[in-house]
Amino acid sequence: MTTRKTALYLFDVDGTLTKPRQVITDHLKKFLLEEVKSRVYVGLVSGSDYAKIVEQMGGERVASQFDYVFCENGVVQYRGGELRSSESILSYLGERTLQRVINFALGYMSKLELPAKRGNFVEFRSSMINICPVGRSCSQAERDQFSAFDKEHQIRKKFVAALVDEFKGVSLTFALGGQISVDVFPTGWDKTYCLNHVADANFEEIHFFGDKTDAGGNDHEIYNDIRTVGHKVTSPDDTKEQLMKCLNIS
Repeated sequence: MTTRKTALYLFDVDGTLTKPRQVITDHLKKFLLEEVKSRVYVGLVSGSDYAKIVEQMGGERVASQFDYVFCENGVVQYRGGELRSSESILSYLGERTLQRVINFALGYMSKLELPAKRGNFVEFRSSMINICPVGRSCSQAERDQFSAFDKEHQIRKKFVAALVDEFKGVSLTFALGGQISVDVFPTGWDKTYCLNHVADANFEEIHFFGDKTDAGGNDHEIYNDIRTVGHKVTSPDDTKEQLMKCLNIS
């Protein structure tokens, strides 16, 4: 059996390994877990919680085959399907600040006129708050509709600017999350947080693949981190093409 190179390849999920909120294709799944994993160590790092990552990977059996699964930017980490560590945004911020953020967000979103609004506008996760103007209960068609509307009208970008202005002096970061939402988390709890968990592994190289690498995107910090080699991708197909070049797979 070939010894794997002491390198870690980390992947965002939405827009990188899957279409937004969709399930990874069997073809890409096989490529990652057979071709790529035979050469290097592989990990997932997403703003989503473990349940959503498992769903997008096509089940826990698949997710557990990755060497590392870093949920909620790595503030929650799983290995082999087992929870290894987690932090709490509630303990970090306190109830009063948390409610200030939620109340402001709900008030702001109540004034937005969008093509559609559904349910689940604020999702509380262990390490972050996910805020969604269209509502996470939207259908795939409504998600795509909002995404197109957002690109034209910059709904989320303006929302982030309003949040930043409202919470000056509070150690919080606001970033575009996936296709339809905004992630709110303590400053420093971005995707670079996951690198703390692999520091003792002494990898010679850590590569990161993500699509939201521009300023304000939730891949920006880890993509630009001095500890990683960043790869900006545009789709799951592009991710595969770049991997083949990096690893000299024909």
